[in-house]
Amino acid sequence: MGESVVLAYSGGLDTSVLVGWLQDKGYDVHCLYVDLGQPCEDRSAIIQKALDIGAASSLSVDITEELCRDFAFPVMQWQARYENIYLLGTSIARPLISKACLQRAREVDAVAFVHGATGKGNDQCRFQLAAEALDPGVRVIAPWRIAEFRDQFPGRTEMLEYCQQKNIPVKATVSKPYSSDENCLHISYEAGDLEDPEVDGATIIDFGMTVSPQAAPDHEEAVTIAFESGVPVSVNGQTLGPAAIVAELNRIGGRNGCGRIDIIENRFVGMKSRGVYESPGMTLLYAAHQALEQMTLDRDLTHLRDSLSPQVAEMVYYGFWYCPKMDALMAFIREAQKPVTGEIRLTLYKGNIRVSSRTSPNSLYRADIASMEKGGDYNQTDAEGFLRIMGLPQRVQGLVNPRQY
Repeated sequence: MGESVVLAYSGGLDTSVLVGWLQDKGYDVHCLYVDLGQPCEDRSAIIQKALDIGAASSLSVDITEELCRDFAFPVMQWQARYENIYLLGTSIARPLISKACLQRAREVDAVAFVHGATGKGNDQCRFQLAAEALDPGVRVIAPWRIAEFRDQFPGRTEMLEYCQQKNIPVKATVSKPYSSDENCLHISYEAGDLEDPEVDGATIIDFGMTVSPQAAPDHEEAVTIAFESGVPVSVNGQTLGPAAIVAELNRIGGRNGCGRIDIIENRFVGMKSRGVYESPGMTLLYAAHQALEQMTLDRDLTHLRDSLSPQVAEMVYYGFWYCPKMDALMAFIREAQKPVTGEIRLTLYKGNIRVSSRTSPNSLYRADIASMEKGGDYNQTDAEGFLRIMGLPQRVQGLVNPRQY
């Protein structure tokens, strides 16, 4: 019996190779498949495959509900988008995978946590930073950062040959136009032909969650989403749990071609990379949540949240989930979201999302004040004094440093 390690195991080519390679190094490998609601995978087959390869144990743990409730929804309440566009579907999940693997490592008395992220990517940062925050003494084995491993497997051809020698069944082939990673929040696509920025990703990707806008129905579809204190609670009047809400909105948004993006982003390790993402359900949630906040949040509070939102997105993207700054920011957003209760109706058409109705018991919008037809409680004469006070610094500056015009 060798020392035990826990491997974050997906059942794909890389982690299947890792099961064999770690055994070659004398380790007893305990595989943990972290179920995050991946829509298209056979869990039982994946677990059995690890055992067939020779894993000491192979288990699946379903933490989809926790992912949506405790990770995705708070990030959505921040309206956090990395570099103003990416909804962080992969980034959000990685700290939770680390947490689950460390819990399993404690159960089997493992000496290390192993992951298959490369030394070029962001996931290695997210896995390790989360693991070290939860267990400062943890040992992390990242084979792609080990020269011996890279020498043995310089490419997919060598990995496939190794699988053939070890009788490890894999579906991968030498020629693949891209790689993908999925959970209930989204599917990401990168590498392969997508590394050429002149290639139109929509023409080569077999999207798994969305139809193309061109193939979407030729009629509008409305969906109503209700929130309580910023937390989604129902879809079209049906009360659902967090994971079920995301799943239902994935279906609705997906069939209407909503939620695709194609970006070149700045990785934490310093390079630019190209990624294509589809996130139909979360795209609808972000849109509905933002519309409800427009009714219910105070101006200065909204602007403060918006000024901090890029920092939250950056921390999630980099992997700083378990840290005092994030703890404080999450406490802030819980307080800020208390009035965000109500219903938003979105109308979807061929990838487009329109807010078509808003209701809230906490609405700060007052037609009797804002109306152009009547004054209400707003006295327009008061604006004279308001503007004289607001303009005082500019007038003083103009006296001291006259501007040319």
